[in-house]
Amino acid sequence: METQNGKTALVTGATSGIGRELANLFAKDGYNLILVARSDDSLQQLAQSYELQFGVKTTLIAKDLASDKAGQEVYDEVKQQGLQVDVLVNNAGMGEYGMFATETDLQKEIDIIHINVIALVKLTKLFLKDMVDRNDGKILMLGSVASVIPNPLMAVYGATKSFIYSFSEALRNEIKDTNVSLTVLMPGATDTDFFNKAGASNTKAQEKARETPAADVAKTGYDALMSGKDKVVHGTANKASVAMAHLLPDSAVTSSSRRDMKSTNEEEESHSIAMSLGIAALAIAGLVVLSAWKTHNAAEREYDEARYRYKGNRLKNSASDKAASLKDNLADKASRLKDSVADKASSLTDSVTDKASSLRDGVADKVENLTGKARSSFGDLKDTVLHAVN
Repeated sequence: METQNGKTALVTGATSGIGRELANLFAKDGYNLILVARSDDSLQQLAQSYELQFGVKTTLIAKDLASDKAGQEVYDEVKQQGLQVDVLVNNAGMGEYGMFATETDLQKEIDIIHINVIALVKLTKLFLKDMVDRNDGKILMLGSVASVIPNPLMAVYGATKSFIYSFSEALRNEIKDTNVSLTVLMPGATDTDFFNKAGASNTKAQEKARETPAADVAKTGYDALMSGKDKVVHGTANKASVAMAHLLPDSAVTSSSRRDMKSTNEEEESHSIAMSLGIAALAIAGLVVLSAWKTHNAAEREYDEARYRYKGNRLKNSASDKAASLKDNLADKASRLKDSVADKASSLTDSVTDKASSLRDGVADKVENLTGKARSSFGDLKDTVLHAVN
């Protein structure tokens, strides 16, 4: 586990729920904090608690992220105070429960888009650029199981979480050659004030949420962030749901999601038993798929290792064969060169011998010719002398 005393983490939506639990974890590890939330009073109380308990410096920024300029204003305030953000936690978010066409409030849904998407994009744009320039930093995005599963009765909220997932995947690819990491935390329903604020109290989803403490979800996300993981789904059942979302038809996945958003006060339909069995079957199938996926991954790794060993042995044998072939080829060429040199030496010796013999015969002929001429000249001289004496 990586701990970085003296570094600074900026957490949005820091006064409650998963955001507050994440801030607790950063403070425990010695991170100075920049806490962003709407309520200044809640921020003040939280800051005093962290400074007294952990001795960290806490900077407070009271800002409504639904404002169009909020993202830029947060960044400007951080810069004016001379602070460096080493970890950005885009945690703030809200939802609105009801039928989009007839029940929900448009302005509240626009606020959801501003908080969940626009402010997140602006903060990421501004602080990520600084991180890339330094070649160092971490970003945690609060996604959701709803990032991959459509969310009827909270349609706008679910769509914003899908945006976060897609946006994060694309950014991660863009920064893959840097030392900046980006992690998406994908929880399911969690025990926070989210459903009450969204007007979704007394739903099956809220009942499920009571089984999942925010502190557990935060710890899962924090550990994944510090390990540099791409994304993490909290909880076995949620992992199964995400796995099934990639296998089942979208309509089936969406229908299952809507059942979780039904009010607990609604009268059960006549086929409720069959429906419950169907949900149980989906959950079991999801767990089976998840288990099979893990087994598949292990088998795939073993297969890859065996394949690499096979390729390595083939390469080794191929290299040995090529080395032996090269050795034989060089030996053959050396033998042929030796024979060629011997032939040329023999030919040269014969040629030299022939030329020497020819030269010797020529010299002998010339000597004999000269000797004959000398004898003839001596005979003529002798005759001349005798004639003169007589």
